[in-house]
Amino acid sequence: MSGEGITMGAHRYYSHRTFKASFGLRLILMFCQTMAGQNCIYVWARDHRVHHKYSDTDADPHNANRGFFFSHMGWLMSKKHPLVKEKGKTIDMSDLEADPLVRFQRDWYFALYISIAIVFPVSVPIYFWKETFWNSLLVCYFLRNVMVLNQTWTVNSLAHIWGNKPFDKNILPSENPLVSFLTAGEGWHNYHHTFPWDYRTSEYGTTFTGTTMFIELAKSVGMAYDLKTAPNSMIIQRSVRTGDGTPIHTTSQTNGIIEGKNQANGHTKLR
Repeated sequence: MSGEGITMGAHRYYSHRTFKASFGLRLILMFCQTMAGQNCIYVWARDHRVHHKYSDTDADPHNANRGFFFSHMGWLMSKKHPLVKEKGKTIDMSDLEADPLVRFQRDWYFALYISIAIVFPVSVPIYFWKETFWNSLLVCYFLRNVMVLNQTWTVNSLAHIWGNKPFDKNILPSENPLVSFLTAGEGWHNYHHTFPWDYRTSEYGTTFTGTTMFIELAKSVGMAYDLKTAPNSMIIQRSVRTGDGTPIHTTSQTNGIIEGKNQANGHTKLR
């Protein structure tokens, strides 16, 4: 739940607006994002928008050029670089400032965090399964927090250091299958930084991205709509123009287009 609050909520919906959501879905996403304990939606989305606009520069909150530890968790233990503060003030946050749920969570974050991230998950095993308080606190709060936090942080560290770059070889974000496995699809990072508005965050659809599946499930019940995608032709052309030659995944409908590009450019392959 808390993981999807970050990937589907804070990231794909609130930061990038890759789809539109009903009030009910927004309420669920706010609840789950609060449970994750990664600051309020407003701050998370602001930092992420700065990260995309100034990726891996001194204005990036978790600049991967400062090393693995810094991009993984060190940035949360350090004072922000002056450029992070300066550029953060220039980011358009009007959409979130106009959202009453986002404002409510920001204004009451501490109380909501205590009740949703600590009291609620710890109380469930105690009430339903007669678990001890200490066991429940250890597993449902501390262990869960450590796992979810580190899974999220791998996107900023591992996926900015190791992996292929089939869409843009000139940036650090990379395609990292391990990170995608740990984060329900957030590790296809070269694709995501190239096409940040695409709700799928990858070329694979739902095959390797659990969060994409949840978004499509929400769409099927009328809670999500206007899902944004990058056109296949744009994906192919960008891969040919700036990719590192790594094979890209395609559907049968686009194979002919790519084969033509292969002959013209001699490096992009089908998978």
